[in-house]
Amino acid sequence: MYNEDKNRFLLPAMIIRGGTSKGVYLLEEDLPEDKSQWDSLLLSMMGSPDKKQIDGLGGAQSVTSKVAIVKKSSREDADVDYTFAQVSVDKDLVSYKGNCGNISSGVGPFAIEKGLIQTKEGTTPVRIFNTNTNKVIIADVQTEKGSVVYDGDFAIAGVPGTAAPIKLKFVEPAGTLGNGLLPTGNVVDILEVPNFGKVEVSIVDAANPLVFVKAKDLGMTGLELPEEVNADADKLALLETVRGLAAVMIGLIEDYTRSAWETPGIPKMTFVAEAADYVTAEGVSISKENVDLLSRMMSMQKAHPSYAMTGAMCTAAAAVVPGSVVNQVLSENVDTQFIRIGHPSGVLECGVDYEENGAEPVVADTFGFRTANLLMDGTAHIK
Repeated sequence: MYNEDKNRFLLPAMIIRGGTSKGVYLLEEDLPEDKSQWDSLLLSMMGSPDKKQIDGLGGAQSVTSKVAIVKKSSREDADVDYTFAQVSVDKDLVSYKGNCGNISSGVGPFAIEKGLIQTKEGTTPVRIFNTNTNKVIIADVQTEKGSVVYDGDFAIAGVPGTAAPIKLKFVEPAGTLGNGLLPTGNVVDILEVPNFGKVEVSIVDAANPLVFVKAKDLGMTGLELPEEVNADADKLALLETVRGLAAVMIGLIEDYTRSAWETPGIPKMTFVAEAADYVTAEGVSISKENVDLLSRMMSMQKAHPSYAMTGAMCTAAAAVVPGSVVNQVLSENVDTQFIRIGHPSGVLECGVDYEENGAEPVVADTFGFRTANLLMDGTAHIK
């Protein structure tokens, strides 16, 4: 509510680490009914646009400048509805295109904390309808005596320590844009990149649309770490150009040079390579025997410090598309229930249930494990 004495909008909020991201979680009923007011409110709350987000709750990078908006669902197949908002750090921009799987892992705990879900002893399944993608996610949250269990012995790369695991299953994840698993109708497309040449890509849409390209086709190795990528302005420009051209190809925008403003979050740019020994950003050595492919993602025009959960879901789906860019670099005889993605912070394990169907398999679900942690429960004071 708006407090005239303090000249502030007082908004009940929780800050939750979901997977390798961190976001502010809100009840939709606490936001203005007029959704046209949401953007300015969220930008002010997070302290954007400002690369330091010094006057807000954001953490100065895309993975810590996220918002989850939740309400009880009226759908028969869901318990809660969840809208994801990516708040730009340095632009006056809020994007509702696409979903964040890491932030999704905090929705179940948040819904339980807010009393939207009746818990079960042991594990409480929370059926989440994501409004951004019109897809259902089932989150298995550990609960005890009516409360969320956050502590546990499960570790995920990119997060210090351990916590209780949360299984996320993305049900029928293909076609968030309404055009199936392969939105162009092709397993592989060729992009004409200005001042560079032809680049082979696979555009796959499961949980979120991603554009995959072989690292070597961009003059890269797949071993790159985020600081290295972010320090190379020419490489950042090339990666965004490829992403923008893919966005044009699937009808999201008309001018690829406007991609960072008109569709900054999707498709997500991802470059992949065959399994190899590498060292993570934390200095941990990973053996090629412990991964099935190397992959690096971009997030809001910068290198993702680890790997997006929806990105992992889409990578798992792309892995079973015969001849896709991901399928081409994948290790032989990989177990599709246990695909190991080598990313800058370590290894992310995910799986896919599917039926073969020629060039375009029927994906029943994709799944993986995350953790979450409630960091703050209070009130945001927003100018």
